[in-house]
Amino acid sequence: MKPMGYVGALITAALVASGGAQKVETPVKIGVAVAQTSNTALLGQEQVIGARFAEKYLNARGGINGTPFKLVFQDAAGDENSAINAFQNLINKERVVGIVGPTLSQQAFAADPIAERAKVPVLGPSNTAKGIPQIGDFIARVSAPVAVVAPNAVRQALKLDPKIKKAAVLYAQNDAFSVSETGTFQETAKAQGLTLATVQKFQTTDTDFTTQVTAVLNADVDLVIISGLAADGGNLVKQLRQLGYKGLIIGGNGLNTSNMFPVCQRLCDGVIIAQAYSPAQPSAANQVFVKDYRAQYKKDPPQFAAQAYAGVQVMVEALKVIDRKKKLSTWDLDDLRVALNKQILVGKYNTPLGPISFDKEGELNQREFYVAQIRMKDAKTGSFVYLK
Repeated sequence: MKPMGYVGALITAALVASGGAQKVETPVKIGVAVAQTSNTALLGQEQVIGARFAEKYLNARGGINGTPFKLVFQDAAGDENSAINAFQNLINKERVVGIVGPTLSQQAFAADPIAERAKVPVLGPSNTAKGIPQIGDFIARVSAPVAVVAPNAVRQALKLDPKIKKAAVLYAQNDAFSVSETGTFQETAKAQGLTLATVQKFQTTDTDFTTQVTAVLNADVDLVIISGLAADGGNLVKQLRQLGYKGLIIGGNGLNTSNMFPVCQRLCDGVIIAQAYSPAQPSAANQVFVKDYRAQYKKDPPQFAAQAYAGVQVMVEALKVIDRKKKLSTWDLDDLRVALNKQILVGKYNTPLGPISFDKEGELNQREFYVAQIRMKDAKTGSFVYLK
């Protein structure tokens, strides 16, 4: 027979491994699983910056009622397996209380069910495809659904040029968000009385779009609508202009980053993109964020940074409410994760996005949306000019 001390050690190890009776660590760990590598890193880099801004700002103001928190980053890259591995590491190895991530909706459909089974709350910072909150009870998002945001870009294009009659739609068929977004774009275009003259598919890994651009030019359209990511979308914009397309271009949410500017350079000019964030949003939380961001980066913060900031802020503010009722250090980790999820859903938050809250499924309630147009100053620098 093995000595009781050995058996006790085994039981303790098993409890820790399964999450049983493990107390919450200090500083409190919040996971961030976004794309730091792959072509999706053009978006993920902005999310890392936004999350780190929130960590620095909120900890400087007392953290969680005097208890500091720490962001634990895992590279979720741009594919499903990387997101799954990032989530598993954060949940089982790092023992975080909750996760902000991943970058892509395609990844969320693969990785979120792991957090759901482990009862770990997730806030999607940029997962806007249809069906994300419905993945499970522990899944919410601070990114407004594409069905709410995308139609604004089409309506704005028609304001800029009321003579538009025919549109071409192009989308990344290997990306769940782009497939969801193009559905919304196509429905909106038809509802506005436009003819869809051609619908073209591509891959997010493509670099040569000659076939798609040729189809667009042959269709003689007045408007092009692109749903993809920053690298492929930027190259598609560039090749459309290089081969002679002169009309308006709408870019989807995946193109909503200044990291696209070095890809299409001067040819990015004029692209219209609907926005869930504006640096001009007047809330105190946003104006502090904008001031600090401009001081460090000499430009306005982008949407992906603001949404990641908001995701961290929501988790921290929910933890503060819980801590006021019962100190976090006295909680078992599994119980705190469940309590955090419940508190996230019932809270109201003043974020850089403006006032936000969630419905019972974890869907975002957000009031204010915008449309911007890219204006390039030179080959590499430009800005998003917000349209009335």
